[in-house]
Amino acid sequence: MHFTKKKIFEKRIELKNKLSKQKILRFPGAYNPLTAKLITKIGFDGIYISGGVMSNDLGIPDIGLTTLKEVSYRANQIARVTDLPSIVDADTGFNNCSKTIEKFESLGLSACHIEDQIDEKRCGHLDNKEIVPTNDMVKKIKTCVNSRKDKNFLIIARTDANTVEGLNKTIERVKAYENAGADIIFPEAMKDEKEFEQIRKNSRVSLLANMTEFGKSKILSTTQLENLGYSIVIYPVTTQRLAMKSVEDGLKVIFEDGHQNNIIDKMQSRKKLYELVEYEKYNRPDKKITDFKTDGHE
Repeated sequence: MHFTKKKIFEKRIELKNKLSKQKILRFPGAYNPLTAKLITKIGFDGIYISGGVMSNDLGIPDIGLTTLKEVSYRANQIARVTDLPSIVDADTGFNNCSKTIEKFESLGLSACHIEDQIDEKRCGHLDNKEIVPTNDMVKKIKTCVNSRKDKNFLIIARTDANTVEGLNKTIERVKAYENAGADIIFPEAMKDEKEFEQIRKNSRVSLLANMTEFGKSKILSTTQLENLGYSIVIYPVTTQRLAMKSVEDGLKVIFEDGHQNNIIDKMQSRKKLYELVEYEKYNRPDKKITDFKTDGHE
């Protein structure tokens, strides 16, 4: 099913090997499995599964309301349809870091990140965040590292300290999280090139940059981030924002016009959709219902 070729461990090893090179890896966010397939088809390096996007999809704010059961179920659906490695947002660890790591590892994810906010967390680019003491986060990271069975499953430590304690304290946390065993550091809400650069100068492991829209970070290109020494860039909410704006605009047209004739050109064609879900690969000689060709379906 899904016609993927790589085994779980192969995706993890591939990600780890790519991180050792000096080329930045691009991980757009997938809000559903179909989007993950499109990300794969276009040729990106990996899939990012955002906790904020998952909250949005459920119609609730990103304030720690989602559960491990909800996030792991959706993450598995997304990760299994692609040969690309997938990184999932584990929020603050869902009150049990050991169980969280075991769950995500067993479901085929390649990495996850946990953050140093309190459990009643909020989006990383909002004000008035609260963070836990450094020692508490260090304990979480050590638990995550010790709970994984596959050493190639990567533990990413996210710190939200920049807008709470400032850059110098953030750097102190980065060093502590590295010493605790984090494979990758995710410094959230860096304002500009100078702040991204300071983190790089004070870190020895791979770094992840979040290029979300409408946030506190200046949007930098992949070339700029690569030159700053970052290994991964995520675009967590981009695809959901693109989709929701298109859906909103289209629904308004249908509401006003009473038909969709004026927005057909804004839609993905039936042919493109059927190609993406790989209709023809499900054909079987003994089943007429699957005797399908995408040709002729515009």
